[in-house]
Amino acid sequence: MTGGRVYINDEDEDMKMNKLSRLLLAAGTLLVLSAGTAMASEVTPVKANNVVLVHGSWADGSSWSEVISRLQAAGLNVTAVQNPLTSVADDVAATQRVLNQQDGPTVLVGHSYAGTVVSEAGVDPKVSALVYVAARAPDANEDFVALSAQYPTMPVRAGVQEHDGFLTLKQDAFLKYFASDVAHDKALTLFAVQQPIAKTLFAGRTTVAAWHDKPSWYAVSSEDQTINPDLQRFLAKRMGATTIELPSSHLSLVSHAQEVADLILQAAGRKL
Repeated sequence: MTGGRVYINDEDEDMKMNKLSRLLLAAGTLLVLSAGTAMASEVTPVKANNVVLVHGSWADGSSWSEVISRLQAAGLNVTAVQNPLTSVADDVAATQRVLNQQDGPTVLVGHSYAGTVVSEAGVDPKVSALVYVAARAPDANEDFVALSAQYPTMPVRAGVQEHDGFLTLKQDAFLKYFASDVAHDKALTLFAVQQPIAKTLFAGRTTVAAWHDKPSWYAVSSEDQTINPDLQRFLAKRMGATTIELPSSHLSLVSHAQEVADLILQAAGRKL
């Protein structure tokens, strides 16, 4: 330093500028790569004319009625499976029989337990996309009961009752925890048509997980008291699904039928 002035070596200055340039170039490259990854993750759905809806436990095909009317109004061919709910294999077979009747690309949709069914049946070549609605989404041969146990037990479990090896939900638990945001009269109707499930149903495992290879969509129910919402978020993230979150009970297919129908239409490659 001389007379209060600072002299900087030109070589040092060049080195600093080169380092700054390299940092800026690296940052720019990272942004480009990130943008490329984001674009690569966006799936262009195959246009499908068919939708197969698979109901979950303590329900039957009529649980889809609010969604069915909306999909039919959009011009889609819609079929609701009637699961026996006696085993994963039996329910997959029932779903496969319906898939065999479809002509062309088909969106396969599962609610609740039926996420297990569509994860297995979804390998069918006709299935162009999978949609999970507050649903299980096990990996191949995964112990889903053990996975669920990593999350807090949901209050609906207190209302499960057994008769002759089959399980049903008591009315108070059905109304309070299973269908809490469904209109009372509608919830009572759904309670009346609930399908008992085999006591061993939830222990069943899949042999494949179609979501590894098929584009998937997921509707999380944030107020769910049947399947933990954090578990749903984990499953959706694990499968890389296009995800929406609804302020809904477990029965979002009833209380938020329009949003669920819109998600299915998106998976079917239809403009909303």
